[in-house]
Amino acid sequence: MAKDAPSRVADLVIKRHFPAPLEKMFDLVTQKHHLLTWWGPEDVHIGDNNLDLSLRGAWFSVMINADATTHKVSGEVLAIDAPYSLVFSWGWHDENNVRGHESFVRFDIEDAGVIGASDTSFTLTHMNLPTEESARLHKGGWSSSLVKLEHLSDT
Repeated sequence: MAKDAPSRVADLVIKRHFPAPLEKMFDLVTQKHHLLTWWGPEDVHIGDNNLDLSLRGAWFSVMINADATTHKVSGEVLAIDAPYSLVFSWGWHDENNVRGHESFVRFDIEDAGVIGASDTSFTLTHMNLPTEESARLHKGGWSSSLVKLEHLSDT
């Protein structure tokens, strides 16, 4: 009897428009000094990190909540098509620093197509999340992070 193959339970797609040109948006979502400004929900700051998504290879960040609890996430930048897209793996670490389930994040950036404007369309796709609950929690975290990114893109 064949074992049931594990199935992808949930994918998350979030679309936003930002008041920034294509190249600026790509810089905001890939360069470390910008990432440290918006990465993580609004009540979180980044501690220890190797957070540079502008280069292929390993990355990690430790998110620190207002109550000082920490959450480590890591992955690898897998594909870069500047200034249009970025793909990286994503996995949370447990309290023993063991990396858990691997999912994948893709940022797609395109000109919003408004004549005379420098707006961009931004699509975040988080794929291969293990459960619907995980997708719901990630949606909350990413949505909060994107509020911070919107403020940054407007400067």
